[in-house]
Amino acid sequence: MEKKILASYDAQTIRVYQAYNPSIAEEAVRLGHFGSRFKMERMTWIKPSFLWMMYRSGWATKEGQERILAIDLSIEGFREILHGVVLSTYNQELYQTKENWQEKGKLAQVRCQWDPDKDIYLQPMDRKAIQLGIRGEMVPRYVHEWTKNITDITEDVHETKRLLDLGEIEKTSLPTETEFPLTVTEKKILGITK
Repeated sequence: MEKKILASYDAQTIRVYQAYNPSIAEEAVRLGHFGSRFKMERMTWIKPSFLWMMYRSGWATKEGQERILAIDLSIEGFREILHGVVLSTYNQELYQTKENWQEKGKLAQVRCQWDPDKDIYLQPMDRKAIQLGIRGEMVPRYVHEWTKNITDITEDVHETKRLLDLGEIEKTSLPTETEFPLTVTEKKILGITK
């Protein structure tokens, strides 16, 4: 199954999505970065795929995921996250032995998971979407250094779902996501063989 990072990005930033409860989301939007209600010591997962985020959050209806935030990260920060990746599934070419992979996983500040991407009806597609889990020293850098803007897009999410439920797919407006260019090294780290 094809693996690629599809995202909304420009020369300076790339957009990723996260879902939170209202108190964390409102504080983050007010401050322009995550605040005291955000737990720095936990692994936090970022997703460049809008529809994968909709699948994960049930269109912003699951408990603790009622608010969808679009976070614009610096390209430099995103690439630094990619360079810290250890895959969530064993890859012999990259890690040689399972023991080596497990050891790297324990120490890793970034976990990478590839899951089937979703279409607008949240059905699996014939390609994989990336999720990146960050922890340790990466988290404060994500919060204070790499986050350039946070937008609460929950109302847009609810409107898109309302139109879908009415069968008015032609009126929906999804973010434009194109393939994010990866270096040869980044592709190797991410387990992309093509």
